[in-house]
Amino acid sequence: MSILKKIATLFILFVTVLANTAIAQIPDDITKSFNTGDSKLLSDYFNQNVELVVMDKDNVYSKAQAEQIVASFFNSFTPAEENAFSIIHDSGKQGAKSVIGKLKTTKGNFRVYFLLKTDGSKEYIHQLRIEKQ
Repeated sequence: MSILKKIATLFILFVTVLANTAIAQIPDDITKSFNTGDSKLLSDYFNQNVELVVMDKDNVYSKAQAEQIVASFFNSFTPAEENAFSIIHDSGKQGAKSVIGKLKTTKGNFRVYFLLKTDGSKEYIHQLRIEKQ
């Protein structure tokens, strides 16, 4: 393989990795909301209806109902530290991202999953699961 082909292959690989990283960026406010237990900030990203699984709540809820359920969760399970939320895995394609994370609270750890979809220039959470580990 010639040196030009090797360079071209490495360049294509670099651009592909860079593009995938850019696609999977998670809005800072979402991470911040889990770190601080701020349901209002998180609900700013909720779609009009959200498929929500939080403890014993499992249904499709309106944005307002989902915010109340998440607020109740954060009242009972306060994030344990400044960086209580960490992303374990994220993946995405054009217009959609899925994220798996870990949330450390004062009463134990939780697995967090959410699905973000882009509508115009704004990203919305369509699904959110917070499950005890």
